[in-house]
Amino acid sequence: MRTLPLRAALGGAVALLTLAGCGLKSGSPLVDDVAPGSVGQGRPLKGASLTVTSKNFSENIVLGQMIGLIFKAAGAEVLDRTNLPGSISAREAIVQGDADAMYEYTGTAWITYQGNAEPVDDPLAQWKAVREGDVRNGVAWLPQSALNNTYTLAISKKNNAKYGLKTMSDVAKLARQDPGAVTVCVENEFASREDGLPGMEKAYGMKIPPGNVRKMDAGIIYTQVSKSDSCLLGEAFTTDGRIKAMDLDTLTDDLHFFPNYNAAPEINAKTLAKYPVIAELLAPLTERLTTEVAQQLNAEVDVEGHDPHEVAKEWLVEEGLIKAG
Repeated sequence: MRTLPLRAALGGAVALLTLAGCGLKSGSPLVDDVAPGSVGQGRPLKGASLTVTSKNFSENIVLGQMIGLIFKAAGAEVLDRTNLPGSISAREAIVQGDADAMYEYTGTAWITYQGNAEPVDDPLAQWKAVREGDVRNGVAWLPQSALNNTYTLAISKKNNAKYGLKTMSDVAKLARQDPGAVTVCVENEFASREDGLPGMEKAYGMKIPPGNVRKMDAGIIYTQVSKSDSCLLGEAFTTDGRIKAMDLDTLTDDLHFFPNYNAAPEINAKTLAKYPVIAELLAPLTERLTTEVAQQLNAEVDVEGHDPHEVAKEWLVEEGLIKAG
């Protein structure tokens, strides 16, 4: 999944920019027989040759495939270079013009790429700040979606029937009243970072006994929270498909400690200047993307094992944005 960037590693991330693009040696054309639905009427991208990219986790791959399929339905020849390793490769492909479009996350851009230390609480204000900051990088941002892939704490509905937790402030209250009740399963990195568990504890005025913090791989956390008594709470991502599949509740970050990670189309500025219709084509897609939709699509890939490309295509057809040929 998309991970919250480690601020202390920003210098290293910048250094890695010189390596970006090495993942762009391969790619394949989209050959789907798709036609305009509610978008792409008149095939306004006929004659255009465009490249789409993405990071290498399910949600971002699905979003990249959606862009490619909409471009294809609108008449473009599309090269698929999704599934690049890490964030830096895909980002640098957009900056350098090796790729034309992807969905990026506002928090990642604000903190990792633009080097800011503190998130902006208001999602729209953060998107505006990111958009303005990337002008100098030759990157254009289209309006963001409601899809917010940020950190949360998850609890099984079974356990939550006892505690009735709704917010992270509720967890802080429980930790003060009954410290032994609050056990948390987290990744090693999250357990030690100031923008992870220690910072969250400080922001909410809670203290979780060290013995109640269990460290493990991310993939195990959801299972432990759902099926065992070792973790009352677990580190989770708001858009993860396992949340519904494993019958989990997620808690609201009511003090806005974690950054907003709203997905928005990130376009090479020269490409957008040449094909301004891209904004019109992607707007209806972005408007439909919510955290709940992402959970559904991620579950189809990560829980049910479906191919990200087919998941993207079927959803676009169901939504009427494109038609199967």
